[in-house]
Amino acid sequence: MYAILIDRNKQYKIRCGEIIRLEKNKNGYRKKIIFNTIILFSNNGNIQLGQPILNNILIEGCIKNHGRNKKIKIIKFNRRKHYKKTQGHRQHYTDISINNIIIK
Repeated sequence: MYAILIDRNKQYKIRCGEIIRLEKNKNGYRKKIIFNTIILFSNNGNIQLGQPILNNILIEGCIKNHGRNKKIKIIKFNRRKHYKKTQGHRQHYTDISINNIIIK
């Protein structure tokens, strides 16, 4: 059994019991979170496809961790122009444990 959900215009394939990493969510640690924008649900080969979303399925999860990814370096360089610019970036993330897929 799996589902595909949309969170902030990104799609994630999830299963029960998994831990998924999403972009930072402002809710606190160990708070419950419910996703209701499910676009596909599969159970034992039976596939339900939303047009655009499924209204009878909810996904329940719990926030496990907040953090930041490894730093990446961005380098812009033009040869023979005496131009070099270096920049770094660390993306914030939230780990969410999927507890339950609720079918109404």
